[in-house]
Amino acid sequence: MKDIFTALFVEEMRKTTANMYRLGWDERNGGNISYLLDTEEVGEYLDLNHVIRTISLGFDATPLIGKIFIVTGTGKYFKNVDADPETNLGIVRIAADGHTTELLWGFKDGGKFTSEFPAHLMSHMARLSVDPDNRVVMHCHPTYTLAMNYVHELDEKKFTHTLWEMCTECIVVFPDGIGVLPWMLCGTNSIGEATAEKMKEFRLVVWGMHGIYGAGKTMDETFGLIETVEKAAQIYMLTAHLPRINTIRDEQMVELAEYFGVNYRKDFLNL
Repeated sequence: MKDIFTALFVEEMRKTTANMYRLGWDERNGGNISYLLDTEEVGEYLDLNHVIRTISLGFDATPLIGKIFIVTGTGKYFKNVDADPETNLGIVRIAADGHTTELLWGFKDGGKFTSEFPAHLMSHMARLSVDPDNRVVMHCHPTYTLAMNYVHELDEKKFTHTLWEMCTECIVVFPDGIGVLPWMLCGTNSIGEATAEKMKEFRLVVWGMHGIYGAGKTMDETFGLIETVEKAAQIYMLTAHLPRINTIRDEQMVELAEYFGVNYRKDFLNL
């Protein structure tokens, strides 16, 4: 059996959480990540027949029965993951009843997965229904994206269009736009269900006055989506109070999208 601490998926979680904390996206215990793993790969590091304990989910995840995830823990600080992954992360399998998880590794202090894990699983189910290669769901509180929530209309078309105007790469990186939810109570199934519904259409969902959810095929892709939004939001916040002399015009966005062959939201442009 290989050493679990050398597994690429553990290393990715360690590096990504450290980087997100460094960027100020995940203060204290803010933010969470879940990563759908390959069962055969996990079996190279863990005895899949050894269940440490079971943890109730509090909702029906039947479509994900047997799936294995590595996930950040509730109340855990991202700054501590790299130094002590076995306490701050857990590897869990969705049990046969669909309502319980089986802990295979981690949470060694008796902890459990993030309170938003049900919301993550709902988003995983939604994304897998449109993209079977989706593996990562990431939630964080990027500073400029959050600041933009307070001064910009929380309208999906207008929010997306503004960000597309900020950086040439934006319409290429997230051509499907950004879903937007109003402020909702976090850690509940209600916000999870609303996010999952948006995830059928978008890979990025803004939680009003709270943060952002991103989904992707890899850790790099998901991080990169949020990183690009945050850069665009930063440019917006640095320039919103100034006279706009130049901008990226809608016809230029079309030129970009068609040159790079991306399927963009034509209804989010003003043509």
